[in-house]
Amino acid sequence: MADVDYRVTYSSHTTVHRAGDASFSRSPLHSRVQHTPQRAKTRPRSAQSDHDALSSLPIDLQEALIIEDLLSVLMGIEGSYIVVHPDYVPDDPRMQIKGARFVVSQQLDPSLRDFVSRILPLSTYFTAISSFIELRGPLEYGLVNHALCAALRDMLKDYYVLLSQLEHAFNTSRSFTLQKLWFYVHPTLHTLSLMYALISELAQADDPPPSSEDDSDLSLDEDAEALGIASGVKAVLSQLDAGGGIIKGGEVVAVIWTRMANMAGDPAARALYGALLRRASRPYAEALERWITTGALDDPHGELMVKEARFINRGTLEQDYTDEYWERRYTLRDGSTLAGKTHQAGVPRPRANGGRLPGGACVPPPLETWKHKILLAGKYLNVIRECGIGVSRASKTDADGDAPALDEERFYKSVESAYGHANQTLLKLLLDDQQLILRLRTMRHFFFLCQSSFLTQFLDLAASELRKSARSASIVKLQSLLDLALKDDSNPDLFKEDIKVSMAGSGLYDWLLKVVSVSGAIGPEGEGTGWDAQGMDMPEDHGASKKDRDGDKEKEKKALLASDALTLDYAVKFPLSLVLSRKTILRYQLLFRFLLHLRHVELALGAMWSEHTQPVWRSKSASGDAPDELERWRRRVFVLRARMLAFVQQLLAFATSEVLEPHWRALEAKLARVTTVDQLLRDHVDFLDTCLKECMLTSSKLLRAYSRLVVTCSTFAVYTASFTKSAAQAVAAANGEPEVTPMEKRWEFLNKFETNFNHWLKVFIDCVSFYSSTDNIQLLALVVRLNSVQTSSGS
Repeated sequence: MADVDYRVTYSSHTTVHRAGDASFSRSPLHSRVQHTPQRAKTRPRSAQSDHDALSSLPIDLQEALIIEDLLSVLMGIEGSYIVVHPDYVPDDPRMQIKGARFVVSQQLDPSLRDFVSRILPLSTYFTAISSFIELRGPLEYGLVNHALCAALRDMLKDYYVLLSQLEHAFNTSRSFTLQKLWFYVHPTLHTLSLMYALISELAQADDPPPSSEDDSDLSLDEDAEALGIASGVKAVLSQLDAGGGIIKGGEVVAVIWTRMANMAGDPAARALYGALLRRASRPYAEALERWITTGALDDPHGELMVKEARFINRGTLEQDYTDEYWERRYTLRDGSTLAGKTHQAGVPRPRANGGRLPGGACVPPPLETWKHKILLAGKYLNVIRECGIGVSRASKTDADGDAPALDEERFYKSVESAYGHANQTLLKLLLDDQQLILRLRTMRHFFFLCQSSFLTQFLDLAASELRKSARSASIVKLQSLLDLALKDDSNPDLFKEDIKVSMAGSGLYDWLLKVVSVSGAIGPEGEGTGWDAQGMDMPEDHGASKKDRDGDKEKEKKALLASDALTLDYAVKFPLSLVLSRKTILRYQLLFRFLLHLRHVELALGAMWSEHTQPVWRSKSASGDAPDELERWRRRVFVLRARMLAFVQQLLAFATSEVLEPHWRALEAKLARVTTVDQLLRDHVDFLDTCLKECMLTSSKLLRAYSRLVVTCSTFAVYTASFTKSAAQAVAAANGEPEVTPMEKRWEFLNKFETNFNHWLKVFIDCVSFYSSTDNIQLLALVVRLNSVQTSSGS
């Protein structure tokens, strides 16, 4: 008989096994052949005596008997002289995946036993692979495992053909020897050893598959974890502590890819792992293809790198102060972001062996540089879908109608094309259809008080209402007065109808210090968290105890004036709410209240200057000359008022002319050449953050000194009537009338304001000088401006 090459040859089978095809859950071969080694309950007495007399048989007969046993053992069936190791437990799934160990009779000739020991690992590999297919093939373990088991099953078909050919040769040829058997199975031994090494790594965490009910509970627990709810979090943590569960999804693809890369020098290993990679990664690639072309995330088993927080929807945008809809509705399971940061919430722990993230959190190495584009392409399409615009886009399939696999260049061209299409579509929707640039100009006009003639008219119309407390002021009345003022605004192209009046729940500096404590500020900021800038009812409260400041804080909350709580709001609809979210509008409101408070103080000091033009501040005594002491006192009041007004005006000019306006022009230039939606969002948020920082609203050190100064100035302006009354009494006393208030009291009261202003001005300038040299160089311009204000009052 001519020798036949019985080595296994693997064909590039490209059929994709669909999830609904039940034939791939159990192969026909699996229904006919039992792969778990079976141990006979009772061995026939003749077979037992033959086993005992094996050593007495001739070698050629021993060889024939042992070949017959081997042909059964290679199919996982126990023979007469080759039996399962006594330690093997066939009902243990972990031992099944490790494969059955067979032992050969010691009565066999040593030379034959040596050949058998070389061939026996093949039976271990076969039983292990068959058990892996049986245990990991069901869909509960995910589509990637399902496709991998289908590929392994197809490869084992060639192994079955080899065994049938070997059995036929054994039955028909007297020249078939154990050496020929070894020659024919040797190449297959290497191939199955590669498959065995792969499944051994994939089976390192052999937990039972979660049921559909468990999947639902787990998804709810993940939602609860993202919301900060305690219920169900223990279940999530226990699963994470268990090592991440079974290996599935992207982790399976990563394991195959890594093994293929590590064994690139072995052509057989590279061909085998390449074939398995193409078959196993196809469901993964198909799901990603649907995600990047339609925005639909179909991942029932948590296999993909992208995950969805289903509790976040468009409805959360109205109260979303953390940009959850854009940043957390769709995220990468490994926690990475485009900005280079990593979110730890909800990210599973790496595996103890190898440090690999489990399941879908493991990004396959070929997709590592593409993962952000894959995430963004689907996110963009979801926004477009939420706007009611169709996003169906044909995916590029191969000749068999299948999506490209991860090792094909067509897949990455498809990702690049889908990302570009989704990005340009959403960018066009925001910039052209939704007129984003004009919306941002509206925000600048009203919140940054740029050419805002409406503000002066509105403050005049609402003066009586703004003098009330924040709780008693009528929002409806203020809104009607604002609408009336906006009708006379000189810019008709802005979206004025979306500007709304709102009342903040706390004072400006409380709000700013909350922002500092959340966003993180420069230097040690712990002391600023509990500090209350509004607690200064009188200028001498510098150094007040914590108890007094806490009492003042409660008093301030109850008596917060409408003028101090006044702010603007802006109503935007989806998808503009992605750019002008509650988080960004909050930044606009902080800057608006900062500027508005300075403008209030400027107007109050200007009104004080008008008060100082009255005769009581200019009149002389009846004798013709005012006393020197009264003149010095009035001059000191004039100088202090002028210094305060200069400080406020210089601060306003710095904020508007050297911070807001230059950065706005830079933002418009960036928006003119923006190419991606995420770049647009980053540029807009960076613009606001830079403005907040350079306006000194992100450091408690600067905030503390600045707020003390501004509150001192506003309190000084509040006492305008008291100073005028005191001046009138002094003039009357100089004209011979009885003196009501001693001059020493007037000097004492004025000195308290001067002391507070000089102290906090020096502290503020020192802080500004320090930060301008260490962190914020833009503050150098403010240092130059404030040098003209830093003059000591005359005696």
